Formats: sequence, structure tokens, C-alpha cells
Amino acid sequence: MALIKWSKDFETGVQDVDHEHQELVALLNDLHSKLSGDGDHETISGFLGEVFAKISAHFALEETMMRKHRYDEYEAHKADHEKLLDDIRDIMDAHESGEYANYDDMLSKAVHDWFVTHFKTKDARLHKLLGI
Repeated sequence: MALIKWSKDFETGVQDVDHEHQELVALLNDLHSKLSGDGDHETISGFLGEVFAKISAHFALEETMMRKHRYDEYEAHKADHEKLLDDIRDIMDAHESGEYANYDDMLSKAVHDWFVTHFKTKDARLHKLLGI
């Protein structure tokens, strides 16, 4: 079962951004599958690293765009990005130290609600306000 099911509610109206968000959701769903027992330690480590790198790159682009346009909620939006990255780092650390308990719960808590809320609120507001 997918961790996050793509919904029209997540769309910002910016085709490139929506496509990138869909790719991130697909990657997170793949990671969720691996954490649920379909992957070995090395595979999961690779997926975690890929997820972290892609999300970091996406956030960096959004933050550059916000600074360029002097976005009024830049600090709060950036703080939301940092919270998710910290949660993913915690999952990576737990995996590397051999703590395998409750990965599904950790990932679901850290990612599902965050993405659903973030896409529908912060990203939607950002792209609507900036017209991008």
C-alpha cells in the first residue's frame, strides 16, 4: 500500500512543480515499500540517501525562489522544510545504528501528514501568491 496517494488537492497549478512533487511522492512510496520489508540494509540506506538528497535539492530551489521574490512567509516555510529534513536524518541514523523497530510508523508520522499539509497549504500559498 502506498504511503501517500497523489491527489489533485496537492497541485499548485505550476506543471513543473507538480511534476517534481509527484516524483518525490513516488520515491517516498518506494522507500516505504523497502522499509516495510522489501529491501535489505544496503538498499534501504541507498533509498534513504536518495530521498534526502532529492528533497534537499527541491527545498533549496524553493527557498532560492522565495528569497528572490522576498516571500513574506519565507522563515516559516524554510523551518517547515528543516523539520522534515531533521526527521529524515533521524530515520537514517536509526537505520544505520541497526534500530529497525517501527519504521513504518516513523516514516508515516514524519512524512505523510507533513507532505499532505505542506503541499495543500504552504506550497499552494507560495505558488499562488508568487504566480509561479
